Amino acid sequence: MHSVPCQFMAVLVRLLGEVGTEVDGRPLDLGTPKQRCVLAALAVDAGRVVPVERLVARISGVDAGPARATLHSYISRLRRALADAGNVTIVRRSGGYALVSAEPVTDLHRFRDLCARARCDDTAAVVAWTEALGLWQGQPLTGVDGEWAEAERDRLAQERLAVEHELADALLRLGKGGQLVHELSARNAEQPLDERVTGQYLLALHQAGRTIEALELYRQFRARLVEELGTEPGAALQDLHQQLLTADTAAPPVVPRPVVPRQLPMAPAFFVGRETELDTLDGSGVSAIAGAGGVGKTWLALHWAHRHAHRFPDGQLFVDLRGFSSDGDPLHPSVALRGFLDALGVEPGRVPVEPQAQATLFRSLVADKQLLLVLDNAADTAQVVPLLPGSRSCTVVVTSRNRLPGLITGHGARHLAVDFLDDDAARELLVARLGAAQVEAEGPAVAELVRLCGGFPLALSIIAGRVHTCPGLSLTAIAAELRESLLDVLDEGDPVASLPAVLSLSYRALTDEQALVLRLLAVAPGPDIGLPAASALTGLSPARARAVLRGLEDASLIGRDASGRYGMHDLIRQFAAQRDASGHDSVREALHRVIDFYLHTAYAADRLVHLHRVDIDLDPPTCAPQPPADATAALEWFATEHLCVLAAQQTAVTLDLPKAVWQLAWSLSTFHQLRGHHRDQITAWQTALAVSDEPDVRVLGHRQLGIAHTSLSEHDQAMDHLRQALALAEEQHDETAQLHTHTFLARAYELQGDDQRALDHSVRSLELCRILGNPAWEAGSLNGVGWYAARLGDHDRAREHCLAALELYRAHHDPSGEAGVLDSLGYIAHHAGDHERAVDHYRESLALQRKAVYDYGIAEALAGLGAPYAALGKHDEARAVWQEALEIYRQQGRAEDAQRIQDLLAGLEDR
Repeated sequence: MHSVPCQFMAVLVRLLGEVGTEVDGRPLDLGTPKQRCVLAALAVDAGRVVPVERLVARISGVDAGPARATLHSYISRLRRALADAGNVTIVRRSGGYALVSAEPVTDLHRFRDLCARARCDDTAAVVAWTEALGLWQGQPLTGVDGEWAEAERDRLAQERLAVEHELADALLRLGKGGQLVHELSARNAEQPLDERVTGQYLLALHQAGRTIEALELYRQFRARLVEELGTEPGAALQDLHQQLLTADTAAPPVVPRPVVPRQLPMAPAFFVGRETELDTLDGSGVSAIAGAGGVGKTWLALHWAHRHAHRFPDGQLFVDLRGFSSDGDPLHPSVALRGFLDALGVEPGRVPVEPQAQATLFRSLVADKQLLLVLDNAADTAQVVPLLPGSRSCTVVVTSRNRLPGLITGHGARHLAVDFLDDDAARELLVARLGAAQVEAEGPAVAELVRLCGGFPLALSIIAGRVHTCPGLSLTAIAAELRESLLDVLDEGDPVASLPAVLSLSYRALTDEQALVLRLLAVAPGPDIGLPAASALTGLSPARARAVLRGLEDASLIGRDASGRYGMHDLIRQFAAQRDASGHDSVREALHRVIDFYLHTAYAADRLVHLHRVDIDLDPPTCAPQPPADATAALEWFATEHLCVLAAQQTAVTLDLPKAVWQLAWSLSTFHQLRGHHRDQITAWQTALAVSDEPDVRVLGHRQLGIAHTSLSEHDQAMDHLRQALALAEEQHDETAQLHTHTFLARAYELQGDDQRALDHSVRSLELCRILGNPAWEAGSLNGVGWYAARLGDHDRAREHCLAALELYRAHHDPSGEAGVLDSLGYIAHHAGDHERAVDHYRESLALQRKAVYDYGIAEALAGLGAPYAALGKHDEARAVWQEALEIYRQQGRAEDAQRIQDLLAGLEDR
């Protein structure tokens, strides 16, 4: 017996009743309810990719973790179950999964196809609609639980009701109202204020020979409408009533065709990405889309609206509220309402004069309808509220450059922030506009354009438009123009297609205070800014600064990340920086304040981390610094503000503040050393030496450069700077500077393999410490002598000096110094053959280093700890600590140290 080839099998995925699949009328076993849920979640969008995030949310709602973990297994089992249905399969595509087939296979899509074809004469339409409704076998998605399924059931029920209305109208036009009386009676009881249902019921009663009952029904309906809504029935229903009154002498009454507005503008031709945002819009209710001008809010709303137009059989309304327009004031809500009432077929004479009455009538007309309202370019919440329907059956999508917090708080709107495109989506947009061939042919130029535009959709579209309107113009040439004058290239002169013009509309809507703060933020040092620094920059109190920043955030001109830091897009930054700041507090004074904030706060933080460091004299601050509470908080502050402090140093160079330049480098030095930011250390001190001729600063600068180059194993540069530092210190008879320079010369010689010279410099450092009488510094030099003595094999001398150093560090409560000595004692114990004690010392050191988040010291302790572990035969432990040390060395760019650890790991594998 031969089986029928799969391609000829009749496959049906049922959604309009109990979820299931049939092949040639035979049900397939789909497995567990969860697997049926996965099938349903794919089938409602058959032929389209359902992103994994959306699929997981449909399956498990907010509890997405378990579903994500098992999704692949569900998909695999469903594929096996569908194996007999050769023309239906589940495929993996970019970002998600899709149920694909050669033709529509779900009853839902067949239902919609039949309804779409029911646009001919009434007789044929009745056949199509009747067949479509016959596909329903109960409550849709039966057997599938969850929030998504419930919401989808509600939407499908509304879709079915709309078709039932259409079928009833067609049957009434064919004079078959008698067979509808019972059905329409029940529907009228469920929707007693729906004029369409009431009109259908009136005409059905008349056609059934019950005209007197129909007239009484009209009288009751009119009385209820006047009492509850304060309005008369619409003209269409009044006309029908008049026809019923004269039915014996006039033409047979007819049911009017309902007005179904289709106001959506054309869908965007080029739309990429935004899957997460599209998913968020899938719910009903009110959604508030907010984002900067030109970021693609309207495109997102229209793309979604056209994709889901079938969900709104009662129509789609659209209005541009002109909240940010170059040629006029925002549209008054009453004007928008009048347009909606016209679109819904309300005669001019029936429109109330008072705006409140217009809003009431509008809500009455759309009650219980499946209607979509797209309110584009809103200025504020007050402009939107009068346009909101009173029924949850309607869906509203609002776009605005403002976040409309009143709409979110007072009306339960979902806030949807539209951000700039990532690099992949930006490139995809250029491909869509220009074609893959040109984008691939000019790959480097495309990468630069994407970088310069920063994912700004309008900027990318302007570039694509220039290519289309200037034949022969290459992307390489445009990229060169953008490098020279970014905003000028993006200014097309057309208010709609000019980025500066679009941004100007948002800028003009700001208060004077907000505009000034935006300009100052645009020139502030660093990629972002925290509230304390913003307060210093603007000269405002923290509370006032927060309020102004919130206003700029609401206007979508700045953003705030999860940690509370504020930033702005580079193109907005350039635009704001070019605005005229005349008549206000000077930019120079504002920048001086924020430089002072970073300097004084960084200096205070450094003093918490490096307890015994030499003091430097700072000028009195021009703002209120924010000293961290303790060493841990200080390191967290440095990690957060690092790029801003570096940028503040460059700004200090621009403002010709040489003292601030070297003092910022000084305040960053400990953090740079602790975290292994040696390249940043070199840049900071090269900048300081370039602007300062002070002898003390030059000694300090050369020494810090020597330390950084030493840490990077760049020995020639290290020795050159350290020798210069020592010579300058000796010329000035500065014993403190000599002491510190000898300490680091010892380290430099160690890394070159000359332990004897290293010991000599360390002994000289110890002598100077004792002359100066500083016990904290003496502890460091004692540790240095002990370390180099150990490397030379003199373990007794090494242990004696290191134990003395440990006692001093503990007496002065210096955990960082204590960690360093414990590392030395671990080395001494290991090389003296006491591996157990070595492990104890190294682990104590490592615990202190981790507590201080001292990445450089953590790596050293890990590297040292591996050796006694290996000597004790604990190879797994040795491998683990060496592997961690290797990762840190690589992150810090310490190539020689990384290679040393790799060699140790390779040797461990041979054992």
